[in-house]
Amino acid sequence: MISANNITLRIGKKALFEDVNIKFTEGNCYGLIGANGAGKSTFLKILSGELDSTNGEIVITPGQRLSFLKQNHFEYDEYPVLDTVIMGNARLYQIMKEKEAIYAKEDFSEEDGIKAGKLEEEFATLNGWEAESDAAMLLNGLGIDTELHYKYMKELKGAEKVKVLLAQALFGNPDILLLDEPTNHLDLDAIAWLEEFLINFDNTVIVVSHDRYFLNKVCTQIADIDYGKIQLYAGNYDFWYESSQLLIKQMKEANKKKEEKIKELQEFIQRFSANASKSKQATSRKRALEKIELDEIKPSSRKYPYIDFRPNREIGNEVLTVENLSKTIDGVKILDDISFTIGREDKVAFVGGNELAKTTLFKIITGEMEPDEGSYKWGVTTSQSYFPKDNSKEFDNDFTIVDWLTQYSEIKDVSYVRGFLGRMLFAGDDGVKKVKVLSGGEKVRCMLSKMMISGSNVLILDEPTDHLDMESITALNTGLTKFSGVILFSSRDHQIVQTTANRIMEIVGGKLIDKITTYDEYLESDEMARKRSVYSATEDEENDD
Repeated sequence: MISANNITLRIGKKALFEDVNIKFTEGNCYGLIGANGAGKSTFLKILSGELDSTNGEIVITPGQRLSFLKQNHFEYDEYPVLDTVIMGNARLYQIMKEKEAIYAKEDFSEEDGIKAGKLEEEFATLNGWEAESDAAMLLNGLGIDTELHYKYMKELKGAEKVKVLLAQALFGNPDILLLDEPTNHLDLDAIAWLEEFLINFDNTVIVVSHDRYFLNKVCTQIADIDYGKIQLYAGNYDFWYESSQLLIKQMKEANKKKEEKIKELQEFIQRFSANASKSKQATSRKRALEKIELDEIKPSSRKYPYIDFRPNREIGNEVLTVENLSKTIDGVKILDDISFTIGREDKVAFVGGNELAKTTLFKIITGEMEPDEGSYKWGVTTSQSYFPKDNSKEFDNDFTIVDWLTQYSEIKDVSYVRGFLGRMLFAGDDGVKKVKVLSGGEKVRCMLSKMMISGSNVLILDEPTDHLDMESITALNTGLTKFSGVILFSSRDHQIVQTTANRIMEIVGGKLIDKITTYDEYLESDEMARKRSVYSATEDEENDD
């Protein structure tokens, strides 16, 4: 168990948290939610001991081990992958190194033997003999191939390092597990594996995530941060949303009844206060009026953008034809003779762990990259708007936000352009901020403003939820499901994929799997599993050759 007792954190004169009291108990998974800037990550750091609070204390049940997902991807560059995972249990790793040092001695003394014996005993108690196999199981579950387990961390790609650090946090059955955005940079397969791991995890979990589907799957309780306070709600994210909305509704209805009662009492007092025969009743009603207090209903600190993609023209029957596309990058065939046709009703989600294949395909059909072989053709009625995974080039200039967006608008009127920025929560002086200094989330909101103002009837989005908060992801989800045109997209957000897509494509071993179905049905289909198995086997044979 871990509890926060009277926690206050002041940054300058501002109190981020004020007298927070909350207890996290064994067997529960808590989703820590709140608007950007509410202090979710900061509160996790206070719980972990990485950050001291201004007042109050964190109490952990004696003897319990806490594990916290590390964010520094370069901290372990000089260590092998398996060692990095095992470091998740610091005491176990220390014992392993002490044992190695003792057994490496040429002059092994009796004292060394006694010490080694004690270390071996503690090593066995900590399940040390299963450490490597347990670490390997975690890595494999998250999609880190066995061949990478003995490489150094510095040899891995960024997304692979993220998975190793997550495996480190999960390693050794910690009593308290703190996870800050664990699904960031994970593909949907790895997220699904993590969901099952946490569902079956018996100890205490506190997780910050912007993935609503993930929170719904794993959480038993929601801890909502708003206005420096944390309130617990039983159930998952959807239960929290319904409960919080119901609570506000009930408070508003109660206030309405109180206001009606106040009005009734005031009218009586005003009418009969000067009447001698009614004076006692008027006085009684004055006392009753003084006792009525309206519930204080603070507006939430959450702010939802308004995302609405409206095509300027209707799309025709011919949308996109792709024929025999192939592309090799660094000696690996990323796309292998891929062909498909997109219809006017299609909302296509590109899923699976091969992110390079998805990005490469998007770059080819948007004209940013040439294929080695094959062709593609857009219909004459189509207009495309593209959200790239890497948007850094878009903002490498000295434009203000208003000037940046104006260049993409047919209507150059400043008020018109500011209207689109206002929908995306850029108000007032925000418009004159330089785009090069924007945060990751602000840049994403700018890109979505660009897509809205373009009026395109085909949207191509490559991981648009990266850097977005929960409110913006919810707004994007609504905007995509309402859109009347064609969508080609990839996303790690399960709920967006499930609620938006009517067609699923996956590239495995360079080959295309294409099914008219929802995402959940696709995951459950035997055909999908069989095809992926066949393609993976083919890929392995080619690698062996």
